[in-house]
Amino acid sequence: MFSDGSNSKTGKNVVRRIGLSLQYDGSAFCGWQKQKQGISVQSVIEEAIYDLDPNRPINLFAAGRTDSGVHAAGQVVHFDCSGYIPPNQWAGALNGRLPNTIRIRESICRPLNWHACYSAIYRRYRYTIYNGCRPNIFLANWSWHRYRFRLDENLMRLAGKELIGLHDFSAFRRAGSNRNDSWTTIQEVSVEREGDLVVLDIQASGFLYGMVRLLVGQLVALGEHRLTLDLFRDRWKQCRREEVRYAAPPNGLCFVRAGYKDSIFSEAAWFDSFPKYFLGINDPPNDPP
Repeated sequence: MFSDGSNSKTGKNVVRRIGLSLQYDGSAFCGWQKQKQGISVQSVIEEAIYDLDPNRPINLFAAGRTDSGVHAAGQVVHFDCSGYIPPNQWAGALNGRLPNTIRIRESICRPLNWHACYSAIYRRYRYTIYNGCRPNIFLANWSWHRYRFRLDENLMRLAGKELIGLHDFSAFRRAGSNRNDSWTTIQEVSVEREGDLVVLDIQASGFLYGMVRLLVGQLVALGEHRLTLDLFRDRWKQCRREEVRYAAPPNGLCFVRAGYKDSIFSEAAWFDSFPKYFLGINDPPNDPP
């Protein structure tokens, strides 16, 4: 039906909605969204799409926006086209025109009423912390190096579980958001350690502007025993945003995936393509103190 993008009766091109599952290294970009200054992921991909299908304006919509320096492993986007490229060949065609910091893992055709953002029922982020004493350049772009204290992942896990549910998370909302309120539903929080790596996964129906990095900053302060569990609870439950002053850096954060009611991509191309652990990254047992 969609082999060449044309209507067999009229010979005219028909509009199709293409869904993409993609990855990008956010280190060199000013974020996902187009901005007046800096190179965004969105603008680079839109230019590549336009080169292949210049018949109509290109508007790319994403399941979730990422800030400058934040990565994505299973970002989901869509755009409308009217050219002759079959849906499943868009991935290869785009990868031939994109920098090696952006890769399309799969392309599919979706109904015109499907939306990468508004049809999503959850988003999932992963934050990686390197908790070893010695620096490691191979982890620098993908993790936050916290080395002075050994993080108490059990305490961080306990605090994370209390966040699950529908709550007002305005304590973890950066200025500049255009949302009317700060209510959202956190569906899952996990904290795991493998050697010197501590990995936090947070899944929610949606996220506030800057929410994950502010939340991780508080959980790390808790894990380093610079913040008590009672004070952590009080800050977010009483919406005391003025006391949440520090955000985790962007390089440790990755948009893992967006989920939908139906499985629209293959699991290999979309589900969990950002590694949780880097095997072999272990300092001696007594490091850090």
